[in-house]
Amino acid sequence: MEKKLSHTNDYGKANMVDVAHKPDQVRTAVAKGFIYLASDTVQLIRQNQLKKGDVLTIAEIAGIQGGKRTSDLIPLCHPLPITKLDVSAVLEEKGVAVTTLARCVGKTGIEMEAITAASIALLTIYDMCKAVDKQMVISDIRLVEKTKE
Repeated sequence: MEKKLSHTNDYGKANMVDVAHKPDQVRTAVAKGFIYLASDTVQLIRQNQLKKGDVLTIAEIAGIQGGKRTSDLIPLCHPLPITKLDVSAVLEEKGVAVTTLARCVGKTGIEMEAITAASIALLTIYDMCKAVDKQMVISDIRLVEKTKE
């Protein structure tokens, strides 16, 4: 059986999927990502010495805001009634690990919100550290779990 992209119509044009016929379900997604930082940058974050402020807390809040705006950023995403968005930014020896959890009760998945939240959190860390670290690398942004009940 040939697989078909869900966001194109019979003519190959972009198309928002109609999910009206689907049942409402509790949908949860978890995403992760990492930003590699210089050891000096890790120390500055640990000591809260960056001029822009508390990197980890600001990144977590930015991730939540970004996840809530997913349908504004990605053209064919449905706006979803998000019931939970959690973003955790954890300082590690080589950088910051970000984990997100997004949940909604709806007709379509919430993985794009989880992935967007992780991406925005990581981009915020990049923005806050760019004055002191020119070698940062954002890596391994991925969906790690998706469920529906």
